[in-house]
Amino acid sequence: MDQLLTVDEAADALNTSVRFVRRLIAERRIEFVKVGRHVRIRESALIAFVVAGTVTPMTTSTVKGRAA
Repeated sequence: MDQLLTVDEAADALNTSVRFVRRLIAERRIEFVKVGRHVRIRESALIAFVVAGTVTPMTTSTVKGRAA
C-alpha cells in the first residue's frame, strides 16, 4: 500500500508551494484521497503526476531532422 502524504508533504516532495498542490487538487489535476475532512495524496499518484509532465530532451538527431 502506498504511503498517504499530506498536502504539505506533497509540496515538499515536489519542491513547490502548498498553494500549488491545493490548486492541483481543486482543478482535479492530481489524484487524491479524502480521509474524513482531510485530503491525502498517494505517493504513486504524485509520481504519476511527475511522469505525466516529464518532457524528454531533444537529441542531436531530432534537431538535425527538424524542419527549419
